Amino acid sequence: MKRLLRLDILLIVLFPLVVALDAETGDFARAVDIGGGRKMYLKCRGKGTPTVVLVGGLRASADDWDISNSKPTVFTGIGKLTRVCACDRPGTPVGEKPSRSDPVPQPTTAKDAVADLHALLKAVGEAGPYVLVGHSYGGLIVRLYASTYPREVSGIVLIDALSEGLQDAETSEQWPIQRKLIEGDMRESIALYPALERIDVDGSFEQLRAAPALRPIPIIVLSADRAWGPQVRSMIAAGKLPADVPPEFGYVVDAAQKKAHSRLAKLVPNEKHVTHTKSGHEIHKEQPQLVIGAIREVVGAVRSGKPMR
Repeated sequence: MKRLLRLDILLIVLFPLVVALDAETGDFARAVDIGGGRKMYLKCRGKGTPTVVLVGGLRASADDWDISNSKPTVFTGIGKLTRVCACDRPGTPVGEKPSRSDPVPQPTTAKDAVADLHALLKAVGEAGPYVLVGHSYGGLIVRLYASTYPREVSGIVLIDALSEGLQDAETSEQWPIQRKLIEGDMRESIALYPALERIDVDGSFEQLRAAPALRPIPIIVLSADRAWGPQVRSMIAAGKLPADVPPEFGYVVDAAQKKAHSRLAKLVPNEKHVTHTKSGHEIHKEQPQLVIGAIREVVGAVRSGKPMR
């Protein structure tokens, strides 16, 4: 009788812990305590391994992966294939609303973003190794994460990724103009919301240059094939780009990005480079099925342990 009573007490004590653990490993979307008095927003869906972690571009929230011109979106599509997670970095707004993650002093670097993502995934108990998917600035982050925590990353997909090769492919006169295009003119937005995400691009590039080389893992690089050159003049006229950007600068960007992505496609042996994407910069929104297919291919290679063909 006493043994039965003790068992009942033990079940009463442990049941809430079991329920909590099950909730953590199921679908959820909420702010997670990452330590240091800070919380970051994370949403996860689906089951299976490896877990795919989606890392958005500058000022892109987790919801950026749930927006597209066609269905399914990248987030929902991958959620049917395996476990998938996406987060808000500090200062990534959600529409007209501020970030769901606690603010930090800006600007930040890729190293800051890596430390935050690592703390977030550990805090919520999402098991690695992960397949990391990075768009634009997110591509810089996932590469630095994989160099910093090599045993926690089993594959990578880079979506029109920003890289240090872009700076290397431009002259010292061209790069300040390029930096302005990357960072954007945020003076009015920052006045309204000082915690809006800004990045130290040059500092982030130096962090990546100093990082160890990637170990051989499945990697696919997706490059936009819709040229910037013909668009810049009209974008300046529409006020979408600063008036002091040279009208022909889009052709400089196209040439530099082509060189940069050729380097990205040679990070490891057997890497795959997709250049015919029928898309501009936001491939994950314009061609979500292409991105889903690339992620599926990397996940398949990780699961099989065989090189991609």
